[in-house]
Amino acid sequence: MIKNIIFDFDGVILNSIPVKTEAFRKLFEAFPKEKVDELIKFHIQNGGMSRYKKIEYFFNTLLDEDITEETVIEYAQKYSKITKEKLSQKKYLIEDSVNFIKENYTKYNMHIASGADEKDLKYICKELNLNQYFISINGSPKIKGEIIKNILEKNNYKKEETILIGDSINDYNASNINQIEFYGYNNNLLKKDFKYIVSFEEIDFD
Repeated sequence: MIKNIIFDFDGVILNSIPVKTEAFRKLFEAFPKEKVDELIKFHIQNGGMSRYKKIEYFFNTLLDEDITEETVIEYAQKYSKITKEKLSQKKYLIEDSVNFIKENYTKYNMHIASGADEKDLKYICKELNLNQYFISINGSPKIKGEIIKNILEKNNYKKEETILIGDSINDYNASNINQIEFYGYNNNLLKKDFKYIVSFEEIDFD
């Protein structure tokens, strides 16, 4: 019996992917377009990965340049300024999942484990009045696998009673490392290989 649900945020609760994609383009608009295009492809393929890792990937792998931790943080802060206010608009909420959360937050123990920056994440959730539905809201720079591990240990959750709902293979990997069940959502590429939620109106975890 499922008692605990850990939600990814981007693509599951908030339709933020297009906004964040354009934010990366703006952040690196002074760099070669073909390199930025490669980053965008990497960004889309790696939902659930933090902006810090994507910025490092852009410099270390695509540009073959070293980048200091301080510079990564500077770029991450610029990215935050581009995205934070825009993503606080209710029009980006995914109605299907949000309705389920509102209707069932007293039935399940709910948490957020996201690749998004934790400070931004908590700000956005507060602006969108989502705080009240979640026991904890967690984001980067901690990696998702570590976040899930902490949620399980801190709350003494049984793994067989806990699931992760996400929209990327990175979400699956984080759940698999922690030996909890994974449900895919809002990404048709996950339908073939994993348990999949087409609509929360049709799902029953009991």
